[in-house]
Formats: sequence, structure tokens, C-alpha cells
Amino acid sequence: MLSHYDRKGRARMVDVSAKPGTRREAKASVLVKMNPRTRRAVRNNPKGDPLEIARVAGIAAAKRTAELIPLCHPLLLSHIDVQANFCKNGILISSTVRSTGPTGVEMEALTASAVAALTVYDMCKALDRGIEITRLRLLAKSGGKSGTYRAPRW
Repeated sequence: MLSHYDRKGRARMVDVSAKPGTRREAKASVLVKMNPRTRRAVRNNPKGDPLEIARVAGIAAAKRTAELIPLCHPLLLSHIDVQANFCKNGILISSTVRSTGPTGVEMEALTASAVAALTVYDMCKALDRGIEITRLRLLAKSGGKSGTYRAPRW
């Protein structure tokens, strides 16, 4: 049974009040595919680094996940890191989020990566409307009752 529904099928926020706070961490990533010309333009932009703007947007988004995803708990996050690196097909964005709370931070890590990718798209769309945001996924999580998860390699 999906945890965000009660026995009558009504949507609900999961009650985590009885769960102890533990150290939790989640890592997520996303690929922003773009053509080589756009990738070169991002790398050589004379006005500033678009990837730094995307990184900051991802950090800000992780902190606001509960405002974006209706049944997420607002969490006190102790660490957020977003990295954006050039790769063969475009830009690979990864995020790591940590907390010591009663519920996991997977959604915060996924939101950080997704919003950073959308920010790259926004900054590059004038050059390339065909940018593709793909492969958003949870890479790993630790802590809590369900323990550790590691995604299989693609």
C-alpha cells in the first residue's frame, strides 16, 4: 500500500511523529543533454558561469521542497551540495542532501537536481530549444528504518 493514502483512499501526509531523528543522506542526479555548440557556449560564456546559477538554484529548491511537493514534510536540512559538470553529452548535475530528522531527504535531493537542470535549460534555451532533461534518479540514500539504497549502474 502506498504510504500517502489512508485506508479509505484519502491522500495524507505520513505521520512521522513517533520516528526518531537519525542521520539521513540522499544523492540524486540528472543529465542535461545538449548539442556540442551549446555546451561550448556554456563553457565559454564571457558574462559569467551559468552552471553556478544552476547550482545555487538547486540549493534553494532543496530548501523549498515541501512547498512544491504537497505531502512532503518540511525538514531542517543540515547540508546541501549541488554539482554541475560537463560530460560527453551535456551537463551532469548531482546533488547530496543531509538531515538529522524523522524522515528521508530523497525528495530534496531529487528536487535540487531537477531545478538545477531546469535552470540550465532556462539559461540556454535561446541557443538550443532541443535540450533534453533526462535520467533524473535517486542514486543512493542512507539512514532511517529502510536502511541503505544504491541505484544500479546504467
